[in-house]
Amino acid sequence: MIHRIEPVCQTPLWQQSLANAFSDVDAFIEFLHLDKAILPAARAAAGLFGLRVPREFAELIHKGDPGDPLLRQVLPIGAENLPAPGFVRDPVGDLDQSIIPGVLSKYQGRLLLIANGSCAVNCRYCFRRHYPYQEATAYRQRWQEALDHIHQAEKIDEIILSGGDPLTLSDGKLIELVSRLETIPHLKRLRIHTRLPVVIPSRLTPELTRLLTGGRLQPVLVLHINHAREISPELSSGLVPLKQAGVTLLNQSVLLKGVNDSTATLSALSLALFDAGILPYYLHLLDRVAGAAHFEVGIGHARQLQEELRAYLPGYLMPRMVREEAGAPAKQPVF
Repeated sequence: MIHRIEPVCQTPLWQQSLANAFSDVDAFIEFLHLDKAILPAARAAAGLFGLRVPREFAELIHKGDPGDPLLRQVLPIGAENLPAPGFVRDPVGDLDQSIIPGVLSKYQGRLLLIANGSCAVNCRYCFRRHYPYQEATAYRQRWQEALDHIHQAEKIDEIILSGGDPLTLSDGKLIELVSRLETIPHLKRLRIHTRLPVVIPSRLTPELTRLLTGGRLQPVLVLHINHAREISPELSSGLVPLKQAGVTLLNQSVLLKGVNDSTATLSALSLALFDAGILPYYLHLLDRVAGAAHFEVGIGHARQLQEELRAYLPGYLMPRMVREEAGAPAKQPVF
């Protein structure tokens, strides 16, 4: 069993960073020295899906550059409010796969637990930007129902914690949840999908390392990094204890127009990931969520990128290019 962490009075640094994240469009644009002419469109887009950018991530953005690939991922723009054929509110069919609130049955042998509805950063291409978290999340008061279902599902051997971002839960709440999962005998692996350490590296606390390595479930941490510049020195150093403790570190990216849709950018990302001890895992085609059509990369260009990457990278650094299709039992290979 995981050893319980003694509570401390001081608010952890990463939670302070969450509280201090940019949420005001005007302040964010002023901080980055961007042209204020973009404010009306940015305000309108943020009115439908709010701005949220931690200051640590904002510091990685090149000031005064409206085309910066990190900025493009988080800046609300007018294109988000334009309708686009084929772009819908639930592009991967999450709600159809919901068994009980917060538990999705999408893959053989695995269940996905939406443990929290909060995120540290609002990525503008997020496939759950319209997700009804209040009704469809396994909040703490609903954990028992979810745990009872998992206990009865004896063919399940892996739990995937998702969100939102599960690492927005405090270490104490995470320990409570994971400790209860560990009592379910047929579970073997715990997988956590998160972007929080990328945008707030201080989330990689010693307590989190002990949480992931102190129990019987085999831990897998899947990060979400789309560009090599997101791998800050603080992130790399924060991952070292996890690597040394035997946590499997993987990365999944999304292929995004204007962010990483070039061979050079994707190659640099895979190499930077490996330098940080992270293996490339998936490169997703964009989930066609309403509000994100301007990020879509055409299938022909995606195919060309994959062919060119094979010439640049060894096989173990080639992410698998996939798409998620509603109702499919697994990620679908693109080529």
